[in-house]
Amino acid sequence: MSRSLGTAGRRLVCAVSALGVIVAPTVLPTMIGTATAAPSRSVVAAPAAFDLAGTDNTRTFTSYRTTDGHAINDRVIRSDNLSRITPADQRKLSDDGVTSIIDLRTQIERTLQSDRPVPGATLETYDVLGAQPPTSLVDMQSSYRAFVTDASARQAFRKTLLDIKNTAGKSEATLFHCTAGKDRTGWAAAVLLTVLGVDRATVERDYLASNTFRHANANDPLNGVNIAWLRTSFAAADQTYGSFDNYVHQGLRLTDADITGLKKALLYDPNMGWTAYTPR
Repeated sequence: MSRSLGTAGRRLVCAVSALGVIVAPTVLPTMIGTATAAPSRSVVAAPAAFDLAGTDNTRTFTSYRTTDGHAINDRVIRSDNLSRITPADQRKLSDDGVTSIIDLRTQIERTLQSDRPVPGATLETYDVLGAQPPTSLVDMQSSYRAFVTDASARQAFRKTLLDIKNTAGKSEATLFHCTAGKDRTGWAAAVLLTVLGVDRATVERDYLASNTFRHANANDPLNGVNIAWLRTSFAAADQTYGSFDNYVHQGLRLTDADITGLKKALLYDPNMGWTAYTPR
């Protein structure tokens, strides 16, 4: 499945909006705790696949809704590594407005499976586990705790979210990935979705979808994911910072303006078309 609107489509909507034809004033809260509380509206949808011949676990968040009913646009993609993408894949990513690739892997992983370039896209390497012992790549409980407690990991996730915000703010798209697109990518996706206001059930379903995309078992640490691992990260955020909201603000050092920026860049009212926010 391709992204719901290409670059040209987004530009057309922006132009129409500028003429005043489409108007969608929306209240955007900067606090994110509501995403982990009992939601007033919970829509658990299947993930939207983004078909690339050279990857197994590439998808967008366009099928999801926040607890207050907003939709997520197509300016962010989660994936496994890009070492096997085809020329057609490279063209597709470029044509769909991907201008930023974020690689969350260690140096040795990048050496063994180097990303193939996407025309017009820059590559940023934010090593999540480089400060951890090599065993962290297979000791999943330790890895998922380190996602929250390790300073280098927090810096990597902070930069990832800020890059997504800045790129989407220019109506361009970011693709972020690790090796299999399930653990480091899985936590980055969980944090992003929660910050945007998606309920926990949907966040967990998105995380577990890696088992379907990779045809893997939940008890296979190399190929699959287990919900207990994701919950280890959320628990570590609560234990270390007192709440997920505090983890985002204190651990990742994201400001209310950063959170509002992410929402403005990635959310829209599905009842009003592809419309940008005007937070109050």
